[in-house]
Amino acid sequence: MTVTTRTVSYPADGLTMVSHLALPAGDDRRPAVLIGPEGPGLNAFQRRRADALAELGYVALAFDIHGGRWFSDPQEMLARCLPLLEDPERMRAIGHAALDALRAEPRTDPDRIAAIGYGTGGAIGLELARAGVPLRAVATVNGLITGRPGEAAAIRCPVWAGVGSQDPIQPPAQREAFTAEMQEAGVDWRLVVYGGAQHAFHHPPTHPDGSIAEDGEYGQTLLPGVGYHARHAQRAWDDVVGLLAECLPLERSPAPA
Repeated sequence: MTVTTRTVSYPADGLTMVSHLALPAGDDRRPAVLIGPEGPGLNAFQRRRADALAELGYVALAFDIHGGRWFSDPQEMLARCLPLLEDPERMRAIGHAALDALRAEPRTDPDRIAAIGYGTGGAIGLELARAGVPLRAVATVNGLITGRPGEAAAIRCPVWAGVGSQDPIQPPAQREAFTAEMQEAGVDWRLVVYGGAQHAFHHPPTHPDGSIAEDGEYGQTLLPGVGYHARHAQRAWDDVVGLLAECLPLERSPAPA
């Protein structure tokens, strides 16, 4: 399927966000997906995720969270992300701005939108759901951030979460708090624990500029407990695509008789 892409810029969090929109072939309205990036920011890998979903038939927006920056220094990334993760209103504002940009695309069906995200981007997707945004589904990988008391009751869609069993940033206590929140709120939730995987297991190695290190060598200093797991990365992607197929099915014309 032919995919058309373009850059979409808009203000959020005092910055100019530079997001990546991918459109499937055709001119009809399609179900749409927000894609939130990992803590370091939006890079070519997340753009490729959007393109892959557009190839399936979705309108997809891989949204920016740092005003066009990619953080190769983990400490700089943490200095930006930790205050953000502690401020639900800031996360929601970033998410709402991206959602508005996606809804502004004429190809987007505004009544059929899902949010998927990784790390910080996954936490932003969850906050949109906690804010009562009528999403069709939320998927978060390594973004199991517990919300403010009672707010999960506003979630009206299935929530899928994935985490590595050896992730020190999302340890068992964090998982238990997240699942208890979902259960108490009566959310339709699922948690998949990928055995032996660490934090950010879904993202392949990168060079300092955010490009994928095809030779498998990291070009940046990583935090302890962070590592790529190719098999589980593919499994997590398959699980996310399966959630979209369930909750945001693509309508196809019947085959001719």
